[in-house]
Amino acid sequence: MRIGLDIMGSDHGPVVPVRGAVMAARELPPDVRLVLIGDQARIMELLQAEGADASLFDVVPSQDDITMSDNPTKAFQAKPQSSISIGFHLMKEGKIDAFASTGNTGAMLVGSIFIVKPIPGVIRPCIPTLVPKEGGGLGVLLDVGANADCKPDVLAQFGLLGSLLAEHVYHVPSPKVALLNIGEEDKKGDLLRQATFEVMKEQKQYNFVGNVEGRDLFNDKAAVMVCDGFTGNVVLKVIEGFHDLLEDHGVDDPFLHRFNYENYGGLPVLGVNGNVIIGHGISNEIAIKSMVLATREVVLSKLNDRIREALV
Repeated sequence: MRIGLDIMGSDHGPVVPVRGAVMAARELPPDVRLVLIGDQARIMELLQAEGADASLFDVVPSQDDITMSDNPTKAFQAKPQSSISIGFHLMKEGKIDAFASTGNTGAMLVGSIFIVKPIPGVIRPCIPTLVPKEGGGLGVLLDVGANADCKPDVLAQFGLLGSLLAEHVYHVPSPKVALLNIGEEDKKGDLLRQATFEVMKEQKQYNFVGNVEGRDLFNDKAAVMVCDGFTGNVVLKVIEGFHDLLEDHGVDDPFLHRFNYENYGGLPVLGVNGNVIIGHGISNEIAIKSMVLATREVVLSKLNDRIREALV
């Protein structure tokens, strides 16, 4: 297995991604090789500084890399030798089995959709996030930013993508799937939610259990919670902000610790013809390590094959 890692996308520069890659390499089995994409001279210098054996890594040079301020669509044309552009083309050519980056999220989505392309039958690829459950385990919330406006069939398909992710990557058997709404009753919500409820209720591909409210995110009413990307992103930012506020106030609780993004590192773009993993730009070396280890789990799960089978 070969995992491509973008070294140039971090808010911290290349130091943190290289350090995280070295930490991950120490935990990965021998059949996994990391392909580091970025400033070759700087990467070799940093590997030496970390006391790592450079021969255990492949280094692919990049230049003129995509920044957080670049226009995602134009960046691929303007910067074809950037680390993100190279990573997607290596994946398209079958030279790596997965590509992970903490770089420009918009550029990662553009590359996912226009270079590796959606799996046939997927209406809209989406981005999930994980939420800890009070009784233990994890839940999946999707979409959290890729699709601000959605139609009922798109949201209903998110339920399928999220269900497959929960089952095959996070090992939740027959995961319960719910629609995030303003009430539990069948007829609750705006016209979009009401129409989506009817579509999800009629499908036979996953275990739909009805509506859940925002207060149910952390309980066991559903393992997968479906919403449009606008709503999901607002919910995600509220969760992150409240977590940071509690930490600033000195709250020390084991459940609170489970919100720490370092534990998960990154999550796959669901519904595209490749294992594309997106992490936080602010990721430290522990989060980078977690992202690489999570990337291996996504590859091993054959999640994209499961999605293809479900859409036949």
